[in-house]
Amino acid sequence: MGTNQHLMRSILPILKQGGVQLSDNEIIMPDPVLVGRNPQKLEKLSKDSGINKWTVDIDDVINDPNYSVYFDAQTTGLRFKSLKKAIEAGKNIYCEKPSAPTTAEAYELYSIAEKHKIKHGVVQDKLWLPGIQKLKLLISEGFFGKILSVRGDFGYWVFEGNQIPSQRPSWNYMKEEGGGIILDMFPHWCYILENLFGRVMSVFCLGATFIKKRWDENKRPYKCTADDAAYAIFELKDGIIAQFHSSWINRVRRDDLLTIQIDGTKGSAVCGLRKCYVQSYSNTPRPVWNPDVETSINYEDDWLEVPDDGNYDNAFKIQWELFLKHVVKNQPFQWDLLEGAKGVQLSEKGYESWKKERKISIPQLKPLEL
Repeated sequence: MGTNQHLMRSILPILKQGGVQLSDNEIIMPDPVLVGRNPQKLEKLSKDSGINKWTVDIDDVINDPNYSVYFDAQTTGLRFKSLKKAIEAGKNIYCEKPSAPTTAEAYELYSIAEKHKIKHGVVQDKLWLPGIQKLKLLISEGFFGKILSVRGDFGYWVFEGNQIPSQRPSWNYMKEEGGGIILDMFPHWCYILENLFGRVMSVFCLGATFIKKRWDENKRPYKCTADDAAYAIFELKDGIIAQFHSSWINRVRRDDLLTIQIDGTKGSAVCGLRKCYVQSYSNTPRPVWNPDVETSINYEDDWLEVPDDGNYDNAFKIQWELFLKHVVKNQPFQWDLLEGAKGVQLSEKGYESWKKERKISIPQLKPLEL
C-alpha cells in the first residue's frame, strides 16, 4: 500500500504535476522522505522512485522540524505506537486504515491528536472511485426514491503461495500480526455505508478461516490464524439493510472485484470500482417464477450504464491532495481519526457478533469535547 498506492500513484504524480495547485501563484509541493526498517529495500525503492531521502531511524525524522506530516502505512500492529509518538511530537497525521488494532486505541489516537491540536486524517480511498462517485450522484438526485437495501460483494481467490505466489502479504492471514479480512475490510464498509447511506446501527457477522495453511514470501509454510471470509448484515439508520460478503477464497464471476447493488422504490443501481449501471422503475421487467421453462428475459438488457462525466484521478491521490490542502490552508477534511475509529469499532463488533452468534448494537463514537 505504501509503495504502490501512496508513493508511486499519489506522491510521485503530485510531484510530477508540479504540486497541488491552490491558486495561480500558490502551490503545495511535498518533500518526502522514505522511512522503513530494511535499508536494502529502502535503497532500491529510493532508486525506483527517484526520492533520494530515506532513513531507518523513525525517531530522527519525527524529531526533525522540517517535516510536518507523518504518514503511516505499516502493518496494523505497528501503527498505534508510531502514530502516538508522532502526534506527541507535534506532527500532523495521515494514516492507512485500520488506524489501530482496537477501538480503544483508535479513539485514544483521535483524543491525543485533538488535544495536541494537530491535523489528522485516515485513508478512506474508495469514496473517490468512479463507480462510487456515480453512485453518490444518483443518491443526490433522488434516483432511488426510498433506499431499501444495499448488497456488497467483495473479494477474489488469493493463492496459497506454494505453487503460485500469493497476491497478499502473509501477515494478512495471521491474527497475531493484525491480519483478518474483518479487520481489513469492515473499516471500508463502514465509511462507504456511513458516507452514502447512513450510520451503522448494528451488525450480525459470521466469519471463517477456510484455508488453514499458506506459504509466506520465502516459501515457508505457516498456519493461518486469521479469518479469510466474512458474511455480515448491517442495519442502518432509517431501516436500510446492508449485506456484505467479504472473501479471499472466492473466484470472481461478476463485473468487478467489488460490486455494490442498491435497491430503492424508484430504481436500482449496481456499481463496481469504475462503472455503474441503473434500472429505473419504468424499465424493470416483470418476471414470473417458472423453473420448468427457459426464461425469455435477458436480465442484463434492461440496465443502462451511467456515463462518465470527465477524467477520474487516482482515488488515493485525490484524498492526499485534500489532506495537504487541509494541513496548509485548513480546508475542510472530515475523514479524520474519529472516522477511523468508527471503522475499527465496526470490525471489533463484527468479531464480537461472530463469537457471540448474535446481532450486536454499535454505540456512537462522539467527538471529543475540549
